[in-house]
Amino acid sequence: MKELEIINTIQNIINSEYIGDDCAYLKDLGIVVTQDSLVEDVHFSRKFSTPYQIGYKSIAVNLSDIYASGAEAKYITISLSLPKNIENNFVEEFYNGAKSVLNGVKIVGGDITGADKIYISVTAIGSTKNRKISSRKNAHIGYKIITNGYHGSSAAGLYLLQNKTEGYEQLIKEHLTPFISSELSDIIAKTTKNDYAMMDSSDGLMDCLYKIADNSKVKAKIYFDKIPYNKSIEQFDYKNLILYGGEDYKLVCAISADDLENINSDLYYEIGEIIEKTDNNIVEIQYKNELKSYSKKDIEVNLFRHF
Repeated sequence: MKELEIINTIQNIINSEYIGDDCAYLKDLGIVVTQDSLVEDVHFSRKFSTPYQIGYKSIAVNLSDIYASGAEAKYITISLSLPKNIENNFVEEFYNGAKSVLNGVKIVGGDITGADKIYISVTAIGSTKNRKISSRKNAHIGYKIITNGYHGSSAAGLYLLQNKTEGYEQLIKEHLTPFISSELSDIIAKTTKNDYAMMDSSDGLMDCLYKIADNSKVKAKIYFDKIPYNKSIEQFDYKNLILYGGEDYKLVCAISADDLENINSDLYYEIGEIIEKTDNNIVEIQYKNELKSYSKKDIEVNLFRHF
């Protein structure tokens, strides 16, 4: 069963108004909440990652969701399920890695249990005070599409690790300890007058474009040459890595042109715009000499897979 099918099954049963975005926005409490789990040999391997790197990434992926919502990250809880033969220095290094990316966020609790391999579950809580919070439903015709970093690097780094290819340390680093930043998110959430839609590229750039456009009932038009990427990935199937390679954790936002004028252009790359949806296609990409349109079905078969 695919991830989207599982989510739809859950939503059909519980019919929750909170399911659909990176974070659940609990307006009555003034917070957003997100939870991500990492499973050994699914999301990470001790063959490639140190305990420090595992701890770093476990926190980073959750903070990235908070940033994508527009909230201010405040608190973290961590649940660890560990095999009997795990050494105490694993826990020590793990928490040092987690601590390194907190940037003022506080770890306030969690749980420890036994398991056959390492399972990590992190919950992050963010404050919405004096901020406008994102929703995937908020992209409107005429909005600009922006991003705050390179796409495709993490997937290339994973390929290099799996194939034991030496060199290209920056690509490997982007996979093991991806750089995340709240700077663009903070400015958008604090200064925008209009609603906006924002996600992080945990499951790839195309996943963001697809979900924002689908939920907003519009089409995303992208100019491929404007998408930022590390030129060293051109040795691979780089177009596919840029569009579908997951785990870059960069922000992708659809924002009004008026609001964008108030944001420092050094903080983002403008890669496209939101246009009217006139057919079954949901994303349109202008390559140098070719315009390609993608339906939901076209995109779903290539999306980052968790199963």
